[in-house]
Amino acid sequence: MTSHTRRTRIALGAALVLGLVGSAVAQPVDAEAFPAKNKATVIQYLKTIAGTNIVSGQHNKEPASLPGQYTQQVKDVTGQYPGLWGGDLMFRGQDAANRQRVIDQAKTEWANGSLVALTWHACSPTGPSTCEFDGGVKTQISNAQFTQIVTGGTALNTTWRQRMAEVVPYLRQLKDAGIPVLFRPFHEMNETWNWWGGRSGANGGAKIFQQMRDYFDAQGLDNLIWVWNVQDNPQGGWSGYYPGNSYVDVVSLDVWYKNYPSTADYQQLQSIAGTKPIAIAEMGKVPHANLLQSQTRWSYFMIWSEQLRGNNSNTEIQNTYFHPRVLNQGEVVLP
Repeated sequence: MTSHTRRTRIALGAALVLGLVGSAVAQPVDAEAFPAKNKATVIQYLKTIAGTNIVSGQHNKEPASLPGQYTQQVKDVTGQYPGLWGGDLMFRGQDAANRQRVIDQAKTEWANGSLVALTWHACSPTGPSTCEFDGGVKTQISNAQFTQIVTGGTALNTTWRQRMAEVVPYLRQLKDAGIPVLFRPFHEMNETWNWWGGRSGANGGAKIFQQMRDYFDAQGLDNLIWVWNVQDNPQGGWSGYYPGNSYVDVVSLDVWYKNYPSTADYQQLQSIAGTKPIAIAEMGKVPHANLLQSQTRWSYFMIWSEQLRGNNSNTEIQNTYFHPRVLNQGEVVLP
C-alpha cells in the first residue's frame, strides 16, 4: 500500500469518526483496475499477506437484482469499498433468473480493484432446481439419498450433475474475463441445517466437494479458487470433513457460535490448513483491533450481508476499515 493511500485513508477515517464527512464521500485510490490474472496469483497473494495484513470483505445475499447493496453500505459508512466482494449463485427462482446480474457485479468489482468470492446455496437434488431456503437448501435428506447423489449413474447423481451444469456458463464468463473466484460450495459442512452437511468421513461431505471440483475442472474452470468451509461448532472434529490438500486452496471458518474465533478455533483451522491460506468466510461482528493483532494469519474476513449494520455500530465498522492491517478496495495489490 502506498503512503498516499494510507494517509488519505487515516485522514478520512478520523473525519468520519468525528462526523465531519457525509456518506457520499468518494475514496480516492491510486491503484489501477485489476487486469486478467490466474488463480495462482491470488492464492500466492493471500499467502504473502498472512501475518501482516487482512483483506476486508462484505457478502451480498439475495436478491440477485441488487448484488452490490451491502458493499454500498460499507461505502456509506466508511467512504471506502471492501477489498473483497462476495456474492451468491442463489437458489430462489427469481434470483436464479438474475444470476447474470451477480456475474456482472463480480466483473465490476474486479475491475475496480476488489477480489471476488462466490458461494452457492444449492437446492437439494431431491427437489426442483430452484427452491426456497427453508425446505430446499435448509432441509434434511437421508443417508441413502446422499449416497445416491454422490454415486455415478443414479437418478439423483444425474440430477445433481445437471444442476451443476446450470451454473457453468456463469462461472465460465468469469474465467473468460480472467477473473479468479474464491469459490465456496457446501459451506458449513460440519452443520446439519443444510442437505449436504453433518456427514463426516470420506464418503460424506468430503466426497461431494471432491466430485464438484472434478466436474468443474473438467469444464475448464481453472479460475476457481476452492474454499473449504466449516462453522465454529464447539464439537470440533473439523478435519473429518476435509476433502484433502489436492482439492482445497483456502481453508475457511464461519463464526456464528460466538462473535469471534477463539484461540482454539484459530489453531484448529491452522492445523488443517498447513501452509494454505486461512480465512473467516462469514461473521456478524467486524473484527476488532485485538483480534486483528493476535490472530494475524487470517487472509480475509467476510461480514454477512445485513449483519453489517444490524450487528455493528458505525464506529465499529469505521475502526475496522481504518485499522492499519486492513486492506480495502484500491489497497489490494496483486503482483
